[in-house]
Amino acid sequence: MNVIVVGAGIIGLSTAWYLRRLGAEVTIIDPAPALGASHAAAGMIAPAAEVVWGQTPLHPLMRTSAQMYPEFAAEVASAAAADLGFTDSGTLVCAGDRADLQALRELREAQSQSGSATELITGSAARQLEPSLSPAVAGAVHIPGDRSVDPRRVSAALLSVLTAGSGSLLIRQRVVGLLRDNDATTGVELSDGRRLAADQVIICAGSAVNEIAGAPQLPIREVWGDVLRLRAPAEATPLLTRTIRGLVNGRSVYLVPRPDGEIVLGASSREDGLSGTPAGAIHRLLADGQRLVPGILDAEITDITTRARPGSPDDLPMIGRIDPGCVVSTGYFRHGILLAPFGGRLGAELTVGTVIDWLPEGALESVSPHRFTTEQTTAYTNHTTAHSMRSIS
Repeated sequence: MNVIVVGAGIIGLSTAWYLRRLGAEVTIIDPAPALGASHAAAGMIAPAAEVVWGQTPLHPLMRTSAQMYPEFAAEVASAAAADLGFTDSGTLVCAGDRADLQALRELREAQSQSGSATELITGSAARQLEPSLSPAVAGAVHIPGDRSVDPRRVSAALLSVLTAGSGSLLIRQRVVGLLRDNDATTGVELSDGRRLAADQVIICAGSAVNEIAGAPQLPIREVWGDVLRLRAPAEATPLLTRTIRGLVNGRSVYLVPRPDGEIVLGASSREDGLSGTPAGAIHRLLADGQRLVPGILDAEITDITTRARPGSPDDLPMIGRIDPGCVVSTGYFRHGILLAPFGGRLGAELTVGTVIDWLPEGALESVSPHRFTTEQTTAYTNHTTAHSMRSIS
């Protein structure tokens, strides 16, 4: 089977990886491979820490994908002969003060209801685990089972494997339209005028799906995030040994250490449509980060990245067939790295038509791109229009 994968972020690349394992010949099309949201992501494989109120259908998807990750990462690392920065040192979710601690207790209740194993510990106990934590930290939730990975290394490894030898092709162009025969997609049209035929097309292009002529107009919103990469002085390395997430005056912040000493600090979340990096967002990240880990102010800023993540109205991905020749896989919001094995395998198996018998109950329905009724989509459009008008005013 000849399959075109539109988009070379972590979802497109992981989908191509699973397609190759299913025997398909794959053409990946993206003008800037691996330089979208995946390039900014911190890489937390943290289904427990990611649990929030009101997203119950998302929890089993995250747990399933986290369980798939060790095998997925090991196989990609072996195939590429690369170190993916995969670690299993766990997470501490910290409270910046007493008020944040109460919110953390409520959040832990949701985590417990989702089946996650967590432990509420005192601030002093948290500092015994991570001495660089501030004395002001009022308490923490210890999640020993969480992992992390370096998304830039994962993307580079996947690109290396997929473009080596035969069976895959990477085209650095933009897909501007779908080719159709009656009600079925038969290929794509590129920005340079070329037309490429395929047995199947899977669109993993994030929010750019709505820029492709002939593709379904999905209720995707762009959620912008700003991420810093820091490097602590040699005498202070390692500053951290596990992921630190936290609440500071109700705002979320995280610090993810890499095995090579790098620390990823993020992430702001805004829907103002501004693709640049606001100075205020960077100031808040540094201020909130230093409330939890004061030593980051002695670190060097090595990189600042701003990218948009594709979000759906309910923050669950949209994965499913839209016509006999086309599948869509988008809307992963901030969970693209965590859900890469889940979304990659599901998208690949939907594309080639294999039997899918490994999903949690109800998962296929919860991620269907057809789950939004006309009324829901209209309400979503009105909400985002009002939000944009407020931002402009």
